[in-house]
Amino acid sequence: MAKTLIEFIADKINKTANAQPASKAAAAGYMMPPTNNGGAFMIGQYYSYIEGDARNRAISVPTISRARDLMASVLGCMSLKMYNEIWNGDEMEKLPLAPRSWLRKIDPAVPNNFTLSFLFDDLFFFGRAFLYITSRTADGFPASFTRLPAAMVQTLDQAGPVWFAPSKQIIFNGGELDPNDVVQFLSPIQGIIYMSTTAVSTALKLEAARLRNASSAIPAGILRQTGGEPLSGQELADLAASFNHARETNQTAALNEFVSYSETLTSPDKMLLIESSEFQSKDLARLCNVPLYLCGISTGSYAYTTSAEARMDLWTFGVKAYAECIASTLSMNNVLPNGTFVEFDVAKYLSGEYAMGEMPQIDNSVDVVSQS
Repeated sequence: MAKTLIEFIADKINKTANAQPASKAAAAGYMMPPTNNGGAFMIGQYYSYIEGDARNRAISVPTISRARDLMASVLGCMSLKMYNEIWNGDEMEKLPLAPRSWLRKIDPAVPNNFTLSFLFDDLFFFGRAFLYITSRTADGFPASFTRLPAAMVQTLDQAGPVWFAPSKQIIFNGGELDPNDVVQFLSPIQGIIYMSTTAVSTALKLEAARLRNASSAIPAGILRQTGGEPLSGQELADLAASFNHARETNQTAALNEFVSYSETLTSPDKMLLIESSEFQSKDLARLCNVPLYLCGISTGSYAYTTSAEARMDLWTFGVKAYAECIASTLSMNNVLPNGTFVEFDVAKYLSGEYAMGEMPQIDNSVDVVSQS
């Protein structure tokens, strides 16, 4: 049955009224809520993982590689332990706690030696590191993690190279991550790929020059015609060849009045830029905060140093700041319950219990203590 004019107008009004909220929402810029965790699908796709060109260029310098390996070996070999604190009337006393399962194996796929070493690697080169929480216990705290290479992480709310706080907008491999699922380690020391790019570039150019010079043959001496009819290029080459042959079979060389011989002043140590290389190594050791002698650099005078003193120097001047960063971050309330702390077992490292030889008594006060 055909609609009357009044019914037709009424239908139009109803349709317009029903469509009005949608148009208002669209005008207000309404969007469907995002999943906010799209980057999680790229975690574990190891074929796409990279460490970054700047980091790879820096570690190709021997002094930086040596400093990095020394400090990474310390953190990779130390174990983590848990404790809480109570007031005993005079001071805060540590009470050891049974460790959570992840404390012995942060990432179930790899040992802690690897995970802790490369957490330090990211802190050392980039000034920050990231662990993604892959599972949680019934109380909501993390049960396992996996490391995210710092070179693949971008933070939209911080440009760097100094990181001021944990980021709230994390992008990994092009996808966004929920910041509540990421444990962010912020180093107290700026990453060396940002801190002194000129020193690293100078070292790389110096190594390139040494390589070119090492590939160049240096003549032992020069034969120079001082008079007579000028010799052709072939005649000069024949003269040099006959002179070399005579020198191989005779101890005395003979030249006429028109030819003189002079030794080359350039020596192999000058060609290999030994002094420049030594200076640059010292500069990079200072950049990495590692004592010069631990990097195999001559300090100009011999001083006897025991293994215990060397371990203490490496810990005090190089490793301690990074160890405190890792321990204090793992003690935060997004990782452990309030009042529970994590520390490295520093006493074993400093006393050398894992090695043969002397075992001096070390005060436990040198342990890394961190609070949430």
